Amino acid sequence: MQTITKKQLSDRVADRLGQKRVLVKQIVQKFLDELIDELTRGNRLEFRDFGVFETKRRKSRTAQNPRTLERVSVPIKWTVKFKVGRLMKARVQAAIDAQAAAEGSGSSSSNLRIAADGQPGNSGNSAAPPSQA
Repeated sequence: MQTITKKQLSDRVADRLGQKRVLVKQIVQKFLDELIDELTRGNRLEFRDFGVFETKRRKSRTAQNPRTLERVSVPIKWTVKFKVGRLMKARVQAAIDAQAAAEGSGSSSSNLRIAADGQPGNSGNSAAPPSQA
């Protein structure tokens, strides 16, 4: 797996559309800025078949410093949650399955699945509980 940057993605879109890279980069940046602005207003952003972005409030809690074992208060925190949409989930799963089939059934990537909540995880039974977001 490799990391794709905003610049690389913008360049690819510019090439496919035959547009100037600077223009496409500005459009992509403006889109991301608008997405952030809507989330800061507390709005839910829904892109059909792609996914949903929304803000969630995490309650304040008491935690423990693992080094000193001292109890510390963790304040209320707002986070951004993304739930993957049906089409994205299906396309990613199909790509993973095709890659696993091409590499052979003994590949570790064949165990990667997109869970019902849209988060990547192992399809097999795991002793570890799901992480809390």
